[in-house]
Amino acid sequence: MEHNNNEFNPMDNYNNDNTNEIKASKPARINSPRTNSRFKSTVAAFLAGTLVTGGLMFASDKMNLFTAYQGVMHGSTAAVATTGSGSSATLGGIEKASVDPGTATGSIAQIAKQASPAVVKIETKVKARTNNSAMNDPLFRQFFGGGSSSNDSGGDSGELQDGGLGTGFIFDKAGYILTNEHVIDGAEEIWVTVQGYDKPFKATLLGNSYDLDLAALKIEGDKDFPSLPLGNPDDTKVGDWVVAIGNPYGFDQTVTEGVLSAKERPITIPDEQGTREYKHLLQTDASINPGNSGGPLLNMNGEVIGINTAVNAEAQGIGFAIPTSTVATVLENLKNNKPIPKTPSPYIGVGLEDIDDSWVSDLKLSSKDGAIVSQIEPKSPAFAAGIREYDVITAVNGEKVANSDELSTKIKAQQVGSTIKVTISRNGQQSDVSVTVGDKNNSSAQK
Repeated sequence: MEHNNNEFNPMDNYNNDNTNEIKASKPARINSPRTNSRFKSTVAAFLAGTLVTGGLMFASDKMNLFTAYQGVMHGSTAAVATTGSGSSATLGGIEKASVDPGTATGSIAQIAKQASPAVVKIETKVKARTNNSAMNDPLFRQFFGGGSSSNDSGGDSGELQDGGLGTGFIFDKAGYILTNEHVIDGAEEIWVTVQGYDKPFKATLLGNSYDLDLAALKIEGDKDFPSLPLGNPDDTKVGDWVVAIGNPYGFDQTVTEGVLSAKERPITIPDEQGTREYKHLLQTDASINPGNSGGPLLNMNGEVIGINTAVNAEAQGIGFAIPTSTVATVLENLKNNKPIPKTPSPYIGVGLEDIDDSWVSDLKLSSKDGAIVSQIEPKSPAFAAGIREYDVITAVNGEKVANSDELSTKIKAQQVGSTIKVTISRNGQQSDVSVTVGDKNNSSAQK
């Protein structure tokens, strides 16, 4: 067996031929130039690493790379300052676009310290009532929490009792506050607790929107109140860190942190007034619980990018906030108690149900595809087009629908005022009818 004297094969140590074993081992044992080369390489690498590390340490100290927030962490009075675009902020004299809590120790603590004075607790007083049907709705409780209280057993006595507990934040130093509409819904009195004040303030409701679940309040004081700036949620990316502050279950000024999990989330929550259809919500895994509603969701610049609104109680780490991009479009209307124009809501005026097996033969259908018209609103677009109860809608503009949800989605995707072709089945006969899509906000059912 021939061996290359410049190659060492560890398996040669297991060769039964002792002569070959020695021959194979010799190159590795006596090749001193290679041994010296390895030793020199190791020493050179060590020295190079030492020089690089030392250089980086010197540069970091010189440029203050790892102590960007030392000023605010050691008593500096520098506050959060933002640019007009909301893309950067100044903390402790160092400009940062975003902060990683893993490398900027104390940044969340500093944001909480600066933001908390502007976060308020909201308590309401309501008239005693027999029952609150919304609180008994499982889906309502799933997102907003709570349930019927023992105080709901009496009638409308006129006496005031504790209503709800929520959160808000001051967005204008003159005492203007934003919160959720469902926090103050039905309140006879609204009381606001502000840090640094011995007594709560009785607030005035300026304006509110059921559809957007927003409300603006006003409190009066003898000096300016601390306030929070509104940021642009578009500047915060999915995966960026966010901070929530609120009063969950009455635990005042609770701070939680997480990431922005998703954007543009829609959810639907029924209550005693109807159904709240939320759009464009921010989703976060920062812990949000009942009582957090109305509180701020902050980016790492200390700006409000959302109003914490709902949490899925059956899941972990799924909370929702109304983005400030929605708030900005109606803020002046809320402050001045002006009507907020409603977004057109396409509809044709029918109630729908899915088709079960029993309906297939009764309505002379060939399958369970489509949706049964269970109700029809008088003077609605569908009624004007000749659609009646027990008609089965099987297609819209030639596209088949499998069930009521799919049909509703197709209707909502239409433009108000447009004409659509609706295929119906009546007594086993199919026909197409033209329906002009209406605006649900202007329907007789909404008046």
